[in-house]
Amino acid sequence: MLAAIAILAPMWAAAKEPAPQVAPLVRDLNALMSEENRSSVKKIVVLPGATLAGSGVSGSYQEPTLDGSGGGVQVGGGPSVVRDIYGIPVGLSFPIFSISSGGSRNSGGVSRKEQEFRDALTKELAVAASSPLSNEALATDVFWRLRDVPTLKPKIFAATTPIPADTDAILYVRFSDSLIDVQGDEAFLTMSATAVMSRISDGAPLYEHLVNYRDRDKLENWTKNNNEAWHDFSAFSRHYLGREIAAELYERVNVLAELRPKGTATVVPIKDDEWRAVSKTTTPTLAWELSLDSGDTQAEWAMSMDPSAIGYEVEIYDKHRIVYAAKNIRESQITIDLELEACMTYRWSVRPSFNIDGDIRFGEWMRWDPDSANGNDGKGASIAAAYIYDFASLEIECGRRGG
Repeated sequence: MLAAIAILAPMWAAAKEPAPQVAPLVRDLNALMSEENRSSVKKIVVLPGATLAGSGVSGSYQEPTLDGSGGGVQVGGGPSVVRDIYGIPVGLSFPIFSISSGGSRNSGGVSRKEQEFRDALTKELAVAASSPLSNEALATDVFWRLRDVPTLKPKIFAATTPIPADTDAILYVRFSDSLIDVQGDEAFLTMSATAVMSRISDGAPLYEHLVNYRDRDKLENWTKNNNEAWHDFSAFSRHYLGREIAAELYERVNVLAELRPKGTATVVPIKDDEWRAVSKTTTPTLAWELSLDSGDTQAEWAMSMDPSAIGYEVEIYDKHRIVYAAKNIRESQITIDLELEACMTYRWSVRPSFNIDGDIRFGEWMRWDPDSANGNDGKGASIAAAYIYDFASLEIECGRRGG
């Protein structure tokens, strides 16, 4: 009891202070690996960060809310204890969520919601063996993205597998941190991953960067519908972090450009807003417009780029997952050759690809707020995950068919 009071006392004291603001995530335009390293490192081995065998969760929060009620969850656990968070010994193969109370203890009602939210997440975190947030899964995602780089020869090994002698570098990939930040009745979830590349010959570091993915919503929205928003956060955080690591290492170039959706005969803007459109067909034609900046700060190679040599990739998402993808599109439009579902709203985007001296590089995905974080700072998880929140939206009218 005395230990519990010692832990909770500073939290109650902090509740009297104004709730701290959550700083926005911003893009790091200097995060790309240098072209010199890109050209010199061709054979890499991807290794996941260390994982923990016999993972499980045991114990209980049993943390009283301000109105005196208690709450907790009891989940059978394994023998490995890694870290203790509010009295819960945790040993998981994916990140452990630490919890920041912020200004959440202004009332017992809010505190109880916070407790229910923590308990619900604890149950989710208990499913470690099949969790999509393992380091192995993240490393696999990065590996498959790197396989699409024509000049690269990546391999993925377990940590105990001998490294081939002709390997140029090792890329270590792991989930590195995670946080639940409760501000009043709103919760911010952040998942972070670290990528470190080291040269084999002398162990010299070639690249290191921390990538973050964050989403936010009201506490009750995170846990409603069987924790639907949490499941989406789990899927999209892994989706974003894996592809962002690959993009920063080998795919992306900093090119100044503007991408905007365009209306077509089958995609009609709502109230002249081309970012929100409706279609009467389940096989709509999507279109977009790319404008390359001609200012002095533009990349030299982009100044002389032939627009007809630019390719595109298109992706379409429903609320929970990617449902359609097309690559190497040579025009600025595409007719979807897979029927979308009527009475559904989708989000879609496109990114340009450039052939630079024989190397394929990509710009960023089309977003309505391109100056914000790169799809990794959400506004309302129960509406749309952070990654797709500012993609163009397309509503397929009810009762419609293809054609």
